Amino acid sequence: MNTNSNTYTIVYTTILVVLVAAVLAVAATALKGRQTDNMNLEKMKTIMLSTGFGLDEQGAVDKTADFKNLYESHIGNTLVVNCKGETVEADAFSLNLKAEYANLKAGAEASLPVYECTMEDGRNVHILALYGAGLWGAIWGYIALEDDWQTVVGAIFDHASETPGLGAKIAEPAFYTQFAGKVMEKDGAFSPVAVIKGGATDRAKDVDAISGATITSRAVSDMLSVWLAAYLPYIEAQKAMAAVAEEPAETAEESVITEENAMEE
Repeated sequence: MNTNSNTYTIVYTTILVVLVAAVLAVAATALKGRQTDNMNLEKMKTIMLSTGFGLDEQGAVDKTADFKNLYESHIGNTLVVNCKGETVEADAFSLNLKAEYANLKAGAEASLPVYECTMEDGRNVHILALYGAGLWGAIWGYIALEDDWQTVVGAIFDHASETPGLGAKIAEPAFYTQFAGKVMEKDGAFSPVAVIKGGATDRAKDVDAISGATITSRAVSDMLSVWLAAYLPYIEAQKAMAAVAEEPAETAEESVITEENAMEE
């Protein structure tokens, strides 16, 4: 065959493209399991970081932490709820948060993951998912709440492509460590943490925005507002159940006191 002919060039190029495509397909198939494992590990890591597990004393990520072991040791229960506060049949870990965010923005029904974590001191905290749109791409994270469903244990955030040194700072300790200890309550009603430009005035509830990253800071605030509003029916239902569970003990206690008073009389 004439190597200088157009036919040779076309045949050679076609064979080369087919061979490269075949190699890439085989490589992608062979690596798919490892890629899935890495993505799952990254999700476990983010979930645990929201509770403070895997953070060092300065609030930075401890690179020696075994996040898979932390997740398996401390996450005892996972569930999925809808925007009515009802539990639905679904796997919390495998939910596509991007798709659920699109549902929330469209006013459609969405599935919301809840992770129950047992802390080292035995108390239970509840981890809720977050997803939104930043300046240049997606942002996401998790926020962990105490059993009162309004005190923040911690929060963690990440992004796809925010500006380095500006919006990208949402993934740095100086920003996300501000959330620990905030109380999401105002005038007796549930009120999400807000990210305030120019400095938070309500230090018990809100956090400072990132200087020079107004749009990303606002995006984090909006993300918290959208998702926590969706979770609110479930949160209120859990508070109501806790209140009912406490009533019998209080009633029994009052009964004993009344009986003792009657005996004294």
